Amino acid sequence: MSPVLDTTSVPPRDREEVVRYAVWESVVRIDIEHHLPPDDLAVHIGLDTVGPIGVCSARATALTIQRTPRLAREDVEPAVFLGLQVTGTSVVVQNDREALLKPGDFALYDTSTPYTLLFNEGVDQHFLRFPRAALALPERSLRDVTAVALTSDNPLARLASAYFRQLAVSEELHRGRPAEAVVEPSVELVRAVVAAQVGKADLARGPLAETLGLRITHYIRAHLADPDLSATRIAAAHGISVRHLYTVLARSGISLGDWIRTHRLAECKRELAAPQGRHKTIAAIGRSWGFADATHFSKVFKQAYGISPRAWRDHNRPQPSA
Repeated sequence: MSPVLDTTSVPPRDREEVVRYAVWESVVRIDIEHHLPPDDLAVHIGLDTVGPIGVCSARATALTIQRTPRLAREDVEPAVFLGLQVTGTSVVVQNDREALLKPGDFALYDTSTPYTLLFNEGVDQHFLRFPRAALALPERSLRDVTAVALTSDNPLARLASAYFRQLAVSEELHRGRPAEAVVEPSVELVRAVVAAQVGKADLARGPLAETLGLRITHYIRAHLADPDLSATRIAAAHGISVRHLYTVLARSGISLGDWIRTHRLAECKRELAAPQGRHKTIAAIGRSWGFADATHFSKVFKQAYGISPRAWRDHNRPQPSA
């Protein structure tokens, strides 16, 4: 798991702002109230992904997190977090409910609705972030299960706790074929826990087929930079044939090759305009998003945007002050 932040080397006066920026950029937009003065606060965050699932492991001194109504309204990609308590206790508040979590317990909460997380004893949790579209849970069922302590008293929750803790800490499950293999079972396990909690068994299976197209496009977005991304690989990751893959995408009006190329070009365009993109060659940026041939990349970029990659980057270069 890649370290995103360790405040040990950050000057105390900068720690609160550095923590806020790191969490906003890497995890979710929230307000953070630290319970200790800057000299005493400490935060360590590790971040990784398993396909479309975000994995964040955090340890910190005592704090309170709030997802305000304004931040919830601004959410462009709603997600459901699974907060899994490692040591100590914490409290999750959402939808007029309050869940006390002890080691091994977990709770779900939805980024499109305000919530509060209370860590009076400090933070020691794994946070797994699932796109709401991938879970495909009915609004009512999701609302009924948020901020509910899912404990070892529930055998399915006990199984899910052990599974997701292992998923969070096992880096070999975050890469390559193992990562592809665990995405769908992870989604299904969350759905099964929700189904058992709200007493609706059909939730565990019904909408999965209906949301296959969404899950496929989420998978493609997560693997756009992979040079070996192909119809065969995408189909295998979802347990379907290549023919069925094309059929599912066609229902949404998607041509696979065009869709991948369009989104890769969009990422190249974004990176070329960004400050960090000025330190890489144009060919390197193209290669990092699956365009192995620099001449071909420049040609398709200009066809798409009416401007060459070099001209686009120059256009977005800051002008020197007069």
